[in-house]
Amino acid sequence: MSQFSQGVGATFGKVAVLMGGDSTEREVSLMSGAGVLQALLSKGVDAHAFDPAERDLSDLKREGFARCFIALHGRLGEGGAVQGALELLGIPYTGSGVMASSIAMDKVMTKRIWISEGIPTPRYALLRQGAFDRRQVIEVPDALGLPVIVKPAHEGSSFGVTKVVGYSGMAEAVESAGQLDSDILCEQCIEGDEVTCPVLGSGDSAQALPVIRIVAPDGNYDYQNKYFTDTTQYLVPCGLPEGEEAQIQNIVLAAYRTLGCRGWARADVMIDATTRQPYLLEINTSPGMTSHSLVPMSAKSAGIDYPTLCVEILSHATRDYAFDNNAQTHAHTVTTAL
Repeated sequence: MSQFSQGVGATFGKVAVLMGGDSTEREVSLMSGAGVLQALLSKGVDAHAFDPAERDLSDLKREGFARCFIALHGRLGEGGAVQGALELLGIPYTGSGVMASSIAMDKVMTKRIWISEGIPTPRYALLRQGAFDRRQVIEVPDALGLPVIVKPAHEGSSFGVTKVVGYSGMAEAVESAGQLDSDILCEQCIEGDEVTCPVLGSGDSAQALPVIRIVAPDGNYDYQNKYFTDTTQYLVPCGLPEGEEAQIQNIVLAAYRTLGCRGWARADVMIDATTRQPYLLEINTSPGMTSHSLVPMSAKSAGIDYPTLCVEILSHATRDYAFDNNAQTHAHTVTTAL
């Protein structure tokens, strides 16, 4: 872990905690941001709340913010757009860069890359608005089997997700997902243990934190059970058979590095009950930091408390193109000479 996490009141300059925003996950983002803000303040960081839905991002530069902790969720917060704006403003930020953020927000593109690299992920079919008919919808279970998971390709927090158990449910599930996204992901349903695994750091130094096993009521880990009930069980230590936790951590690290993620993230995994094969579902490059969130829970089991975790994440804030002013001046001079 970074040496920053060992000190109180580390000097980061003026820090903006980006929270809220305009996505469907605004409510969750406000909860995450409030927790991060209080944690950073408790560590002596000069932290301030900043809601991009209410203020222009250019205010960050004008008001002298030195770095940003991104506690935004959803495609408008973690899908690469905010990261690109911060790149242009020259302000370091937490989490993955523009490309990795954009790819990870796109569940289909993520799958394509993982499949090309031999990383296990459930089989899928993509339906695009205006490019499929009723017959093609009904044929999805023929290809993937039943049950089948239907969800928007660019949403998080289980918005618009349906577990379809019969052919008659396909049309309604596709319509529900289609209200949130023009791309609809239909995915092979893996029945078995549901787990999640956070990662901290970047490149070869990235570390997987303890795996959490999730036991939701009736196996339904939806938006309500994620954030607003206390009936879901989170088991850490996970209690998986010997060797499985290490196997999952290795797969998650490979998935994280393959997409070029950095700073922190959390990957969701299903373990086939029969074969015990783990399958990567998706990776979240701006995970929740609420009282029910899983990254703080896993970190706590590894001996990292919530405020220390926030400072650790902040210490990794950077940019895709974080070269110094001299390098920029030199590049401008060379370009002008040419």
